[in-house]
Amino acid sequence: MNTTPWGFRDILPEEAGAREEIAGTVRACFKAHGYLPVETPLLEDAGSLGACGRAVDTPFRLFDDDGRLLVVRSDNTLPIVRLVSTRLRDARLPLRLRYEAPIVRSQPRNVGAARQFTQLGFELIGEGGEAGDAEMLALVIDALRALELPSWHIVASSVRPFMELIARAGDEGFAREALALVHANNFVDLDARLAASDLPEPVRRAISELPRLHGGVEALDRVDALMAAAGVAGSQTRELRALAARFAEQAAAGALSFDFSIMNSFDYYTGLVFKVYAGNLSDPVGSGGRYDATLDGLMTAAPHVPAAGFAFSLERLEAARLADDDAHGADADHAVARAAEEPLRVAVPKGSLKEGTVRALEAAGFDASELRDPGRRLIVRARDLRAGANDAVGDIELVIVRATDAPAFVSAGGADCGFCGRDSLIEAGLDLLELIDMGYGACRFIEAEPAGRAGAAERAYARRGCLRVATKYPRIAAAWYEQRGIAADIVTLHGNIELGPIVGMTDRIVDITATGRTLRENDLVITGEIMECTARFFVNPGRSRLDPRVRALAARLEEAAAALA
Repeated sequence: MNTTPWGFRDILPEEAGAREEIAGTVRACFKAHGYLPVETPLLEDAGSLGACGRAVDTPFRLFDDDGRLLVVRSDNTLPIVRLVSTRLRDARLPLRLRYEAPIVRSQPRNVGAARQFTQLGFELIGEGGEAGDAEMLALVIDALRALELPSWHIVASSVRPFMELIARAGDEGFAREALALVHANNFVDLDARLAASDLPEPVRRAISELPRLHGGVEALDRVDALMAAAGVAGSQTRELRALAARFAEQAAAGALSFDFSIMNSFDYYTGLVFKVYAGNLSDPVGSGGRYDATLDGLMTAAPHVPAAGFAFSLERLEAARLADDDAHGADADHAVARAAEEPLRVAVPKGSLKEGTVRALEAAGFDASELRDPGRRLIVRARDLRAGANDAVGDIELVIVRATDAPAFVSAGGADCGFCGRDSLIEAGLDLLELIDMGYGACRFIEAEPAGRAGAAERAYARRGCLRVATKYPRIAAAWYEQRGIAADIVTLHGNIELGPIVGMTDRIVDITATGRTLRENDLVITGEIMECTARFFVNPGRSRLDPRVRALAARLEEAAAALA
């Protein structure tokens, strides 16, 4: 074997030296604050980590000689929780621990993402509330200053308000669905689920609006107003207001803001969560938060022990430094650095969604005429006709791509936001904020089979125990059959899907249809309705938190979509 496995790479002396210098700076900063080093094994017992509070996200699992299921760690916090609860349960609190260790995480294939990272982190165990949160942020800020990183920015949030709203709903099924949609950053389907619920209007409005809130202290005011209207007593933003007051200098300089789309891992974090951005990269260079419930009942000192932690990614710290020298370079984890003074870059689809996208941009106040006939150009300009207005965005660059490629461009930072069909977002499976249903490009996902072979698929399923299905959309098809408890053998094709069952290669197809004409002309009949699909506007989470123009554009497009509906 002459190459490393995908997602892993060698590091040569020059780069290794730069990484060593970064790690040494961070290590010295943590040490100066009284944090002591610990090391945990690369392999952990899967059951032990699961008992510490979160499912293990790793593609590498193996059985040892004793038959125990072991996993390669995908995070350093849970192994340290395991260490503390077994080896340091009688220790005097608070404990201040630091680590420097590699982790391995599952990643989608063929998106250029690394699977191995090195974390430089710390855990603060036994110091809770505002004092613990302030210590955590102060240590992170000291490390950022020591590293002399360009244009760093901390974006904070709390999981507490949303959890209070979900509890107010009083419906466990709805709570699970709402949490899953928020974890997936799918605010469009969240709104659809809310519209179908019988929740009181103030609760629906709060659940819908909360993950979209961002900004300074005014965002916290809006959170409290929504919570009060929904019947939740007391301020749910006290911890965040304390941070705004404690770090007023950073808040005034725009280096500290709030964004309630940062609300993941509800089974793990219990309060403050935050991410750190630097070097104009759309990927965070570090993240952390408070996980107060994880050590409950595991320490001798007290039945409830607060805890919080934070970890830098060594790879992204390295990339942030490189971005200062090359504003258009890509880091080791594929994110593109974009300077704040550059025009917003929007991925726009060619093909059937092109005309609807042009109309939406024009309705939002942009001259998108160059997009109608770009010739061989791949990037064209759209002039902002509202220059000088309060909601001005400035001229934007339109990157012309296949609809199926738009999510990859936006996820990797090659574009700040984009348009594509719901199907493309599902198939890509990338970390993107889905903000607006644009309403155009409507079609249906269906299952179909030849009209003259009714019952053949059922007989084949009874004989072989699985259904053979041809599709361009393997994720959508596989998920639909799994939800119905049907074993399906998915055959991925890229064109003329209808031929699969016609030539006997598959039993059925899963495909999109707008009018049904192609199905009729090929003598196919619909056997199942899967979902409806329209175009959506989506954004890179990091860019939406760092560049207010992204949300300003979203607001204008939302108005345009409503006007065109």
